Amino acid sequence: MTSPAFPVESSTLALAGPAGALELAVDRAEKPRPVVAVVCHPLPTEGGSMHNKVVTMAARALRECGVDTVRFNFRGVGASAGNFDDGEGECDDLRAVAAWVRASRPDAALWLAGFSFGAYVSLRMAAELQPSALLSIAPPVGRSWDFDSIVPPSCPWLVIQGEADEIVDPEAVRAWAESLPQPPQLLRMPDTSHFFHRKLVDLRGAIRNGIKDWLPNG
Repeated sequence: MTSPAFPVESSTLALAGPAGALELAVDRAEKPRPVVAVVCHPLPTEGGSMHNKVVTMAARALRECGVDTVRFNFRGVGASAGNFDDGEGECDDLRAVAAWVRASRPDAALWLAGFSFGAYVSLRMAAELQPSALLSIAPPVGRSWDFDSIVPPSCPWLVIQGEADEIVDPEAVRAWAESLPQPPQLLRMPDTSHFFHRKLVDLRGAIRNGIKDWLPNG
């Protein structure tokens, strides 16, 4: 499969991945800055995909700040080949997408973002990929994945956590974040569930406000 060019207009495309084709959705900002954010989706075994409403809202907020976004389906989701690999193969998928972004957009800084399982994958890969900024929404601390071995990024990093999260323990996220040698900026949203029901507009505003100081000039 030939590596595609970064599209001039918003579009979907297929990229060669480690387990076969990966399905991508590239969305261009109306007034773009030299930044591309790769946004990772929640747990595939629970229906997570790049079309998840938290993922699409996060991508929208980023684009409204001038950041082009790349959403993609992990292996085994949608038109992406392969099978769920509990975070191992999904890290390889993100590595492939990030490499393509850097090769096709050498002018742009790479940002990583993720929701739930996607936050874990992007966090786990941050030390290797060295993004210029990181956004973690409801990282699944205290669940099935090892957060103790994650090397915190040295870049600007925002964590957004709902205080009424029924899937991820908000206090576990707080304790983990505060235990790090370089803690992230932690934004705790009151009365907010894991999937940000009735709070998506608030999430959009939180992201826009949280990243505004990271943005390079257009």
